[in-house]
Amino acid sequence: MAENSQVSFTLAGDSTLNVQLCGVWQLRSGVPPATLVERELETGRARSVAFDAGKLGSWDSSVLIFLVQLSELCRQRQIPMDRAGLPAGVQKLLALAEAVPERKGARRELTEASVLERIGTTAIGVAGSLTEMLSFLGEMTISSVRLFGMKARYRASDLFLLIQQCGAQALPIVTLISFLVGVILAFVGAVQLKQFGAQIYVADLVGIAMMREMGAMMTGIIMAGRTGAAFAAQLGTMKVTQEVDALTTAGFSPLEFLVLPRVIALILMMPLLCLYADFVGVLGGAVIGVGMLDLSWITYFQETVNAITLTDILGGVFKSSVYGVLIALSGCLRGLQCGNSSSAVGDAATSAVVTGIVAIVVACGSFAVVFYILGI
Repeated sequence: MAENSQVSFTLAGDSTLNVQLCGVWQLRSGVPPATLVERELETGRARSVAFDAGKLGSWDSSVLIFLVQLSELCRQRQIPMDRAGLPAGVQKLLALAEAVPERKGARRELTEASVLERIGTTAIGVAGSLTEMLSFLGEMTISSVRLFGMKARYRASDLFLLIQQCGAQALPIVTLISFLVGVILAFVGAVQLKQFGAQIYVADLVGIAMMREMGAMMTGIIMAGRTGAAFAAQLGTMKVTQEVDALTTAGFSPLEFLVLPRVIALILMMPLLCLYADFVGVLGGAVIGVGMLDLSWITYFQETVNAITLTDILGGVFKSSVYGVLIALSGCLRGLQCGNSSSAVGDAATSAVVTGIVAIVVACGSFAVVFYILGI
């Protein structure tokens, strides 16, 4: 096994300090301090410094660090340093390192920012994000107007592919989550209502909750984690590979060509997914009603039909459409805001999911207040 970096020295008869470099010099093994040689120089017996690298193994920049420090010590004491004994590669790197000396003050000293400075930096960042968001929404409004005027430029094949990805390919996860939500709502309601002999109203509870709120919200959260993150990752990767810049150079609007089809796809698919989630959630509640409460399938579904109204269904469908717009805009916005590194793509996807879910929850609360005021 190769020895770690070692340095030794001998003083020749002509007052030349021979510095011997031995072993393997690598940064992970540590760099011998130049103070070892400094002690010999301080005695005043050495008139020059020479090197012997005959036993030097593999090396990296750790050798250069040591020699630069030693060169500075020799310069301060005006002692000549003979580099002939060093490998040719080391001599070239050392000459390159000393060609342009480090400027005083070039290294920025790390100082802890004050509380006011951190608050100011955060406020500036938030203001910049709000400005970008408003600009994005304004440009999307213009693109939407161009869409209704049949002037927006995007590929129909991309739209159909996005509809497939946002619709049919999302059915498995929507089925699983919606069924489990229906089961959970029915089980929680059954435990309480069974105490009063009112277990039949479990059907009312599950039906109204799924149609008005849970169907649209759970579908929106699923799509935010699945599709919103995918949109951000796709556009972020295109931003990193400069495909977005290429579209702009070619005269295409990235918002029309990339963002608009994604918004349209989610607006079209979210109501259908919401209706499907409502049905699956009611089916999950029926499983609990039949298996745990000894209700018949016909009784359960008749009670559900009597409990829900067309207003409940249409309200949930309208909410899902709004959630689809929020998910698409959040994902595309974070994707276009992505940095120029591969790690920034992951950050954009994470930010898109968080932004989309927060937007859905805020919108859900707003709808609850508005619907209450309107008496819906």
